[in-house]
Amino acid sequence: MTLPDRARGVLRAAVEPGNWDASRYEPAPDLAPFVDYHWIVRWDLHGRAPFKQKVLSHPNVHVVFEQPYPAVYGVVRDVFERELIGAGHVFGIRFRAGGFRSVLGGPVAALTDRVLPAVDLFGPTVGEVGERVLGTAAEADRVVLAETWLRGVLSGPSQAPPDLDPAVAEVAAIVERITTNPNLFRVDDLAEEVGVPVRRLQRLFAEYVGVGPKWVLRRARLQEVAERAEHGAGIDWAALAADLGYADQAHLTRDFTATVGTAPGRYART
Repeated sequence: MTLPDRARGVLRAAVEPGNWDASRYEPAPDLAPFVDYHWIVRWDLHGRAPFKQKVLSHPNVHVVFEQPYPAVYGVVRDVFERELIGAGHVFGIRFRAGGFRSVLGGPVAALTDRVLPAVDLFGPTVGEVGERVLGTAAEADRVVLAETWLRGVLSGPSQAPPDLDPAVAEVAAIVERITTNPNLFRVDDLAEEVGVPVRRLQRLFAEYVGVGPKWVLRRARLQEVAERAEHGAGIDWAALAADLGYADQAHLTRDFTATVGTAPGRYART
């Protein structure tokens, strides 16, 4: 299905591309415990200037089939930027928060702020898979190819269905609780609400998400500010700051400006 006009966290650009669109596909039921969705982005900027898109990243790992080679993107704590040039398309697998732990077999924090060639994790055959995915015309067939590959990765040499680590579902539910409720402000409050001690919560996030719960809480607030600025007019910034747990409007402005690079009021007027 087609993505909404602009997915949450995707920042408004100064100039929109001339021919750009995106689609999202839900994972097969057996992969849903690990994968949020598959996404495809297509662009054609021939005769136009390169286009730079910025994103307030979510706490998710992505495997992306792209040129010149497939890559694994860990959680980006800063603003993620991608420049589109000429024409092309990419296919991505967005894993659930915590879901990539089952693939990596180790702490997801090892990938934070890093982009790795997928061959480093999956071996040389992943390049061949990427070529087939990108070279297939029908998007639904690309999804089938990517999911067949991923099942092989998850099952390993035994080819048996993977055992789902119960902590994956636990972590995913906690992250969803944060991202759907930006009125959660403090790690102590989150720990109390989900019934998990603070230290265990921090260990879980380092092992399964790649960033701490404090970062996820702050990022959810910043995404909410961007979302309000994107769709709102005449915003009461002082009231919004209070709603989101900032000390005052100046605190909200500093936090947003430090991350996005422009003040929220100016962003809203762009």
